Amino acid sequence: MVWAMAKPLTFVDLFSGAGGMSVGFARREGFRLVGAVDIEQGKPSGGPGVTDCNSTYAANLGVVPVAENMFDLTPEAFRAEVKCRSGVDLKPGSLGVLSACPPCTDFSRAKPTNHVVDGDRNDLARRVGDFVEYFRPRHIVIENAREFLRGRFSHHALALVERLKAADYSVATDIRYLSDFGLPQIRERALITASRIGEARTLEELWEGYHVDAGVTTVRTALSRLAAWKVRHPIVDAADVAPGFRNDVRTRLEAVPRDGGSWFDLPRQKGGLEMLTPSMRVRWDTQDLGSHPDVYGRMWWDRPAPTVKRECAHVGNGRYTHPEETRLLTVREMASIQGFPFDYQFKGALASRYRQIGDAVPPVVSYQVSALVRWMETGVRPAVEEFVLPDSVLAVTDVTATLVRKQRRRALVPDQPMVAAE
Repeated sequence: MVWAMAKPLTFVDLFSGAGGMSVGFARREGFRLVGAVDIEQGKPSGGPGVTDCNSTYAANLGVVPVAENMFDLTPEAFRAEVKCRSGVDLKPGSLGVLSACPPCTDFSRAKPTNHVVDGDRNDLARRVGDFVEYFRPRHIVIENAREFLRGRFSHHALALVERLKAADYSVATDIRYLSDFGLPQIRERALITASRIGEARTLEELWEGYHVDAGVTTVRTALSRLAAWKVRHPIVDAADVAPGFRNDVRTRLEAVPRDGGSWFDLPRQKGGLEMLTPSMRVRWDTQDLGSHPDVYGRMWWDRPAPTVKRECAHVGNGRYTHPEETRLLTVREMASIQGFPFDYQFKGALASRYRQIGDAVPPVVSYQVSALVRWMETGVRPAVEEFVLPDSVLAVTDVTATLVRKQRRRALVPDQPMVAAE
């Protein structure tokens, strides 16, 4: 059953980045993107305008985000900007969907000081509450690091949740590995959905009774599907690029074993100790690896990729190297691993494009989130073909009804009791 809403719901995106959350709504009938905000800031020390993500957003989504700091931008000023740019007056109560994915850097366990320092940007969760109370959107979606809901400073998110409930929103919270939903990457994220129209829903509910087939969420599948799409769409792709290497970096990487090797395999080779950087040598001598085994790491062909982070533009920052070739994954390949549609374009300097990808909400998942919102709006659960993003690493044929798999297993072993799906 294909279901529709009476009229499109307006959609705005706070902390819009390169458009990872927005594209999931923009590519679904029933939503109208009318406004976005992003200061284009990477690290706090970098200042605004560094990531150039607003150019990427505008090129793909046709809306130029407001380049303002969310600490300074008032809901009234944002409403005026949206009206000026789109002609839509977002009177309180008229907004359909508010997306708000504040920076995860000061929540994430990936930043060591987050165990002791409550970063200033964590207070942006309170600003989200201010915008909610002004606009009174029908639905709200928020994506962030796991620690947003289950970390040392999760009180920011929990206070926002209580604020939403006090404003008569139904709220659902969830923490899941996104590989469960078809992303070829080990990425654990928190999701909050809220609705003042219907019951808030979770991705787990969307996928109830279904699963992604084994072997689909791998680097091999993702890159092969990208390659097949390119054969069908033979165009010049500006994202088919990767950073170059100095000679010593190239020599070191060339010696890393294919399909999952890393720098820690080098000393086991003849002459390998001489290839190590000083910091690697210290780690090797003390056998204190920390998080360093992923440095100069190649992805495995038949596993999901590791978490794609903002710093994915350098082999010294993690396991971002092609399983076989002596190079980093290209911008296009990294974007595909992050669940972007194969035709999505990225603007800005090369390092900025990788940064935009690492910071983004995976569109393969945001498309599913938009299906959740339509479910909350209409009360009708979407069919499988309605929550799989076209022209991406996930295909409708990858999704199997869990009950069907149980029945098949029973048929294959008729004398055994039916067992639960793995």
